Amino acid sequence: MSEEKGISAGTVLVSFVAGAAIGAGLALLYAPKSGTEMRENLADLAEDAVDKIKEYTREAQEKIKSVIDEGKESIVEKKSILTSAIEAGREAMQREKERTTTL
Repeated sequence: MSEEKGISAGTVLVSFVAGAAIGAGLALLYAPKSGTEMRENLADLAEDAVDKIKEYTREAQEKIKSVIDEGKESIVEKKSILTSAIEAGREAMQREKERTTTL
């Protein structure tokens, strides 16, 4: 999601936490509620923030795992191609040696 636009997951996470903190502070300043109600609301907000952070972390881990798996597959593919090319080069060199020694 955010990686496509060049924004790292860490930046999103920090921005989210900062926004949550600012929102909680503004809620304290402007809310016409008692202290007990306010604490309960803040506890709920904090719980929601933690849940979202966990969700973002889980998504980031899944994306990282996916990229790593794709990278491993690419490496295996490139290694196979390189091995084939090296073997073809050896065979060509051997044929050329045989050709020049028979002349």
